Amino acid sequence: MKIRKSILALSAFFVLVATAVAGCGSGIPGNSVAVVAGNPISTQAFNHWMYVAAKGQAAETPTEPVIVPNDPPDFSKCIAQVRAEIPSLKKISNKQLKADCAQLFQSLSSQVMDFLIKSYWYQADAHKLGVNVTNADVAKALDQAKKQEFQTDAEFESFLKSSGQTLADITYRVRINQIFTKLTARHPTAVTPAAIAAYYHSHIAQFGSPESRDMRIVLTKTQAQAQAAKSALQGGQSWDVVAKKYSTDPTTKDDGGLLTDVTAGQQDAALSKAAFAAPVNQLLGPIHGAFGYYVLEVTKITPSTQKSLAQSSASIKQTLASQLQTNAQTAVNNHAEKDWKSQTKCRAGYAMADCAGYVAPKTSTTAGAATTAAP
Repeated sequence: MKIRKSILALSAFFVLVATAVAGCGSGIPGNSVAVVAGNPISTQAFNHWMYVAAKGQAAETPTEPVIVPNDPPDFSKCIAQVRAEIPSLKKISNKQLKADCAQLFQSLSSQVMDFLIKSYWYQADAHKLGVNVTNADVAKALDQAKKQEFQTDAEFESFLKSSGQTLADITYRVRINQIFTKLTARHPTAVTPAAIAAYYHSHIAQFGSPESRDMRIVLTKTQAQAQAAKSALQGGQSWDVVAKKYSTDPTTKDDGGLLTDVTAGQQDAALSKAAFAAPVNQLLGPIHGAFGYYVLEVTKITPSTQKSLAQSSASIKQTLASQLQTNAQTAVNNHAEKDWKSQTKCRAGYAMADCAGYVAPKTSTTAGAATTAAP
């Protein structure tokens, strides 16, 4: 798997620390935000990755400071940082800044907790299933990633600094990426010729295009008006002039009555039937339709197309491979959640969907001024 810079940024698929799998009680130590099967996730680790997440978000607006709201529930440090580093917000009330810090905390902390918890889940499942990734595997994958994404060691070091990460952080994340890849490989990902053929025959319309026609029309309320428009065209007046004078169709009257790339059944049924039976450059009408009377002339016919199974196989294989990969990843996540979520206890204020017993809070209709504390 190619490890892009985006993969080296915060993601649910990579690890922090914690490699033990043995439980040692269900309580949450005072210096931790969660315990997974007895293994604590320390507040120090959480705060480190909150900084990384905040750096990643701030990278979208490089001129703004990195605000790290990691002191719930009062957020006094976050409020002080906002006042110190964003002069335009010095006069905003503490109540509003606290609400903004809390909103930013909720957004970033859910990402960080998901990252920290799932990193353990993948390691624990790999241990349970006998999936092993060696130090040599990790070193090789990291070296390949660096060569693919960075021209020099200095560029890689610059990336570490800008992202707030260390080499140890990246190394662990690569390890879990390798573990996740091996866990995924335990599920079917090969695309067979039979599957390709079945997909082609059940989605055959995707691999061709129907006949389409360009035409000019005038739509009128009465047959007499349509006949007058037709006579004007037969007398040499242009479609631009006649459509503007006679047509009631707001879409085409100012464009010479032009309709392009029309497929069968796309327009009024009577108009569509006449148009798709007509030869090119023959003036027809009046034709009585659901919205009035039409004068019609087909100006271009584009024949239908259909790719063969052989011509379509490459794209179908890519589609099916992507689906199988997604299914395999979903299976890995479902298996890990089934094994470990019930043993994942989170401190109040840090709980999210990966935590046992989590109940999502009711959504608020008050948006708040999130941009003040979330540059």
